[in-house]
Amino acid sequence: MTYTKKDKAISLAWTGASGAPYGLKLLTCLLEADYQVFLMISSAARVVLATEHGLKLSANSDKAHAQLLEYLTSQTSVLTGQLVVLGKDEWFSPPASGSAAPKQMVVCPCSTGTLAAIATGMSNNLLERAADVVIKERGQLILVPRETPFSAIHLEHMLSLTRQGTTIMPAAPGFYHNPKSVEDLVNFMVSRILDHLGIEHALTSRWGYGQSQALDIEH
Repeated sequence: MTYTKKDKAISLAWTGASGAPYGLKLLTCLLEADYQVFLMISSAARVVLATEHGLKLSANSDKAHAQLLEYLTSQTSVLTGQLVVLGKDEWFSPPASGSAAPKQMVVCPCSTGTLAAIATGMSNNLLERAADVVIKERGQLILVPRETPFSAIHLEHMLSLTRQGTTIMPAAPGFYHNPKSVEDLVNFMVSRILDHLGIEHALTSRWGYGQSQALDIEH
């Protein structure tokens, strides 16, 4: 496995929450930014991806890698050579070890089951272990949960992780940029993730910039 750009490497995980388009768009943006992406896909995420995006991926990581490359190259000219797809039991891959793991990781979308596993340090598979490594190494972990309503259990896990330095960023797009399509809403959320990762982008206009009309507020 080639791993030559640790300063521009990131772990990305897709899990079984609704929001597959967020994960796909984020992957594309990271590759376009010349990041080496270690991608982990849960079995539930493959179901959601097929349901919400019509993209069916194999459970075999090599086959899934080939399928993703075919999809990405048909959509955009991203640097697909920077993509590494990992299976759930690839314990000798860089994300599994504190001495080799990228310092940044995003779980997008993040199911509440994955949220619970990360909050309690379960590490039952590579995805959970990778998140545990980022936390213990004081790296940057961003979780993008998509569930409604949140139960007290979900909120307690989020609070616990926030206190450990994890960023909880629910998939709750804003509307002040006047979205005209689902893609605009997806871009809003992905742009906020990229902001927190320190990656430049031009996906959406920012608050106070590009608004066509000033608010007329009566006092």
